[in-house]
Amino acid sequence: MQAGEARLSIDCGDASTVAVLAWADGGASALSFDGLPYLPSAVYVGPDGEVRTGQRAWQAAVEHPSRLIPSPRRAVDDDVTVDKTPVEALALAAAPLRTVAAEAERVAGGPVRDVRLVVPAGWGPRRRTWMRQAAHRAGLAQPRLVEAPVAVAEHLLATGLQLPVGAFIVVCDIGAGAEVTVLRRGPAGFEVLSTLADPAAGGTAVDRALTAALTGGRDAPGDGMGDWATTQSIRAAKESLGSHPAVTVPLAGRAPVVANSTMLVEAALPVIRRVAELVGESIAAAELSASDLAGIYCVGGSARLPQLDTVVAEHTGITPAVVPEPQLVAARGAADAGASNPGMAVPVEVPVPPVRRAVAIAVPGFASLALIWQCLLTAEEHNVMNVYRSVRLNWGEFTMAAVFALLACLAAGTVLGSLIAARNPTPSTRTEGGKVSIGILAAVSLGAAIAGLYAVVTSQYFGEPVGPFLRWALWPITPIVVMAVAMAVVAARQWRAPHGGWSALLAAPTGSIVTAGLGMGLIQYSLTADRWPDRLLWIDIAGRVGGLLLGVGLVMALVAPLMFRLILCAPVAVISAAIVSKQAAGILGVSYAVAVAMWWAARLWTRIVRPATTSPVSAQRSAGTGPSGGGG
Repeated sequence: MQAGEARLSIDCGDASTVAVLAWADGGASALSFDGLPYLPSAVYVGPDGEVRTGQRAWQAAVEHPSRLIPSPRRAVDDDVTVDKTPVEALALAAAPLRTVAAEAERVAGGPVRDVRLVVPAGWGPRRRTWMRQAAHRAGLAQPRLVEAPVAVAEHLLATGLQLPVGAFIVVCDIGAGAEVTVLRRGPAGFEVLSTLADPAAGGTAVDRALTAALTGGRDAPGDGMGDWATTQSIRAAKESLGSHPAVTVPLAGRAPVVANSTMLVEAALPVIRRVAELVGESIAAAELSASDLAGIYCVGGSARLPQLDTVVAEHTGITPAVVPEPQLVAARGAADAGASNPGMAVPVEVPVPPVRRAVAIAVPGFASLALIWQCLLTAEEHNVMNVYRSVRLNWGEFTMAAVFALLACLAAGTVLGSLIAARNPTPSTRTEGGKVSIGILAAVSLGAAIAGLYAVVTSQYFGEPVGPFLRWALWPITPIVVMAVAMAVVAARQWRAPHGGWSALLAAPTGSIVTAGLGMGLIQYSLTADRWPDRLLWIDIAGRVGGLLLGVGLVMALVAPLMFRLILCAPVAVISAAIVSKQAAGILGVSYAVAVAMWWAARLWTRIVRPATTSPVSAQRSAGTGPSGGGG
């Protein structure tokens, strides 16, 4: 895969910088720096003007701590004084980005043209422009800025969070500092309702308090500065205390000390209380109450602070969820946000259906053609003295041909949507939901048109009024059309994506179609075959077997669990076999159409309205292995 097909997403925090390299095939990986999944944001300015980043910066600061800038992103002024020497702030902010760009180019095999930068939601135009200039100074392509809480919310949706349009969530980004944002999901994406930040309510404050507790208040690094080895030891201890009751912490120039979980709780408690206050204040600023929220989600390098969920729950009544890989989630969400070139028409690929989906399209299509062909060839025409002319048709078979035609079109709904979007790539069809919605509506229109065409062609073929043919073709499929339109509305509003994708949802049960279609074909054969004395038994057996198969196909459409199918198959199949006749054929065909409509209603309810699947975010509320120290 070429470097130009990659997307680079960078979350440059006050304490650490994380970057994710994503590819067009959906794969993504976090970049590593000196063996770590993040790059320390600190920069060191040497006496000769050389700017060092990451671990090299902290190592160089052991001898000259005054030359270390721990958070270059905070310096927005034109110049920063380093050991009485002015240094351009933009150059300092560009240094970590330049290191990330070099690593991304090495991994991708060339420059990456699609770059996204994660920025706080509270940043105004001046700081955003400044960040773009820093990216340009670092040699990156023109970046797209993505607000951190919006990127997090998009990642939550992509990983299975069920969040309807109009829902509200709170994103707590706890890194070196804290930023709490209230978002609302709209039809076109997430919008920020309120955001509050406190640079002192994060991992840096916890590191400082824990260092003071371990050293007795002596030689504690201020604002993240100090001995590099001590700082790294404190951060490693903070991460280890999340899973161990006590750890040994080596300190530069002194004997090792023991840190326990109680010390970490005492160091983190003021920060946690401040975060809980920010959550309450941001909810109030959005003019909402806690009962209006769909959830509170914590991300960032310090999102796993002990008792964070307890304290926030005491303030709001809602237990927050820690998103898996909290330090990387914003960068992952930004990597998948939007088109690669905003404002330009995005080419839409027309997917080639895999074998399984092609079968789901072909089976009902061929079944429909076979039934309408048999219906036309075996219809009984009566002509009394060229005056009274009538045609006896198997209305059940005619109805099932119309149903199968509609099901074939619906199974091809996603392909139709992609074809329409490729020919007319308007903004409404560029999104996955827009393509699916247009495809479903096109499939419904095409299926109904084919059913109507069956009616018109058959009426003209026999020279009969078209009214009865339209009634038997269109009325039975009306409930299916209503359910499909409801799904199109859901897809257009991007309310909820079904588990397994829209293609799987739109595919009718192939086994039911084959069984029911073969059953109706046998029934029609038994009703219209020449009843020679030596064939009477076999013709009657064929009709009863057809009734059994049609009953089995009807049950397969009604219920999915195997046990329920076995229970229902016997009575339904026996009843349908017993009533096989010219008068009952229409009832059997309409019954199958009703069963298919009920199948669609069940899919709509269980896959979209009330999905039974559990959100992976809530299922992994306390899972994950992301770093928990000082990131932002």
